[in-house]
This record gives sequence, C-alpha cells and structure tokens, in this order.
Amino acid sequence: MKLIVGLGNPGKNYENTRHNIGFMILDHFAESPTWQTKWNALYQEQIINNEKVLLIKPLTYMNLSGNAVIEFVHFYKINLEDILIIHDDLDLNVGTYRLKINSSSGGHNGIKSIIDRLGSNSFARLKIGISNNKGIDTKDYVLGKFTKEELEIYHHLYPTFDEIIISFITNGIDQTMNKYNRKS
Repeated sequence: MKLIVGLGNPGKNYENTRHNIGFMILDHFAESPTWQTKWNALYQEQIINNEKVLLIKPLTYMNLSGNAVIEFVHFYKINLEDILIIHDDLDLNVGTYRLKINSSSGGHNGIKSIIDRLGSNSFARLKIGISNNKGIDTKDYVLGKFTKEELEIYHHLYPTFDEIIISFITNGIDQTMNKYNRKS
C-alpha cells in the first residue's frame, strides 16, 4: 500500500495559493473529484497497477499536517518507504521540482510536523518550486495566490507530476529519482 500526501490548507481563501501546490497536484491526479473525510483529511482509495493507493489532503492546516498523516500510517500500517509527500519549496524556482528522501524539513512547517509525528524523515518527497520573493514576508508570500503565468506553468507540468506519482507507486523512489531528477 502506498500513501500519497498533498500538503496545503483547507478552505476557499487558500485555493491557488503557493502553499497549496500539493493539494492542486493531487486534485489533478485523482480519478474522481469526490473526496471522503477521515482523520482530519480528505482521502481517496485507488488501485493503481495492482497496488492499493491512498491519496490524502490533510485538513489540519499546514503546520499540523503530521497529525493527519500519522493516523493513516498507523491504521493502515504503512511503511515509511511507501509514503510520498508533495509540497511547495521556496528554494526551487517556479517550474522546477526535486525528488528527495531522508532530508530535513528545510524550514517547511508541514514537513517538520510530519517528521515530528512519524519520528523519522525516511519518506519520499516531491518538492515543487514556488520561487521566493525576499521583498515579501515569507508567510504572506506562501499564502499568496499564484500569478496567471505561474498557474500556466503548473498546468503544463501536471502530466509530469502524474507520471512521477505513478512511477513512485510502481517503481519506488530510487528509480523515480533516477529518472525524474535529471529533468529540472
């Protein structure tokens, strides 16, 4: 069983904000626009290449994302190597992405929460570049809306993100990193 987690904040006022790129990618990937609610998260169960896959979007707000993730991990007895977290990254430019495993939170509070609750950083991450604007307070920047041009860039990248998720499910993180980290 695989657990794919898209990070973001719930509510209309957070739609299309930089911090919600994880939600946006999962919404595109999901086979159905219908999500169920369990353990402070929206979730879907799918079978992909004969593998049971849980897609979740924590409703705990970013800084407490680990509270929702840990519930699914414990109940379904999911191994850490079977978890992929999709989140925004200020250190990567818009239009770039990076797959990582065993890395620190890098100052990302959602990732910090997940590491704290899991007691480990041994899970895969798909870091999505949102750039950074040093002239704006970081909180205001990540909670700010994407520009039309930025949304267009992501629109073109959604098929690649779908491929990365499928590859992680089918081949695991090592093969997926080898294939997709070369493309930035």
